[in-house]
Amino acid sequence: MARYSSLLGQQVEARYRTGDIYLTVSGTLVSDSGHAIFIEETFSQGGRDKAMRVEIPYNYVIRVLKVGAKPLPPAPSTTPAAK
Repeated sequence: MARYSSLLGQQVEARYRTGDIYLTVSGTLVSDSGHAIFIEETFSQGGRDKAMRVEIPYNYVIRVLKVGAKPLPPAPSTTPAAK
């Protein structure tokens, strides 16, 4: 089953690793094959519109966040408060 299919078509930011290097890419999540995700970034260069698509295998993904989404707050502690 595809892990990131709920984010298809949305603007995302993905953090991933390649060897000892950590990289970040932002763009539209265009595909989730079940083994890798594909993020596409569109831009203009020399008066032409271009697109760059990045394939990131699941093994290298650190996190994928929807752009504009706030991180979840930390879970409340289950230990009773000291009085």
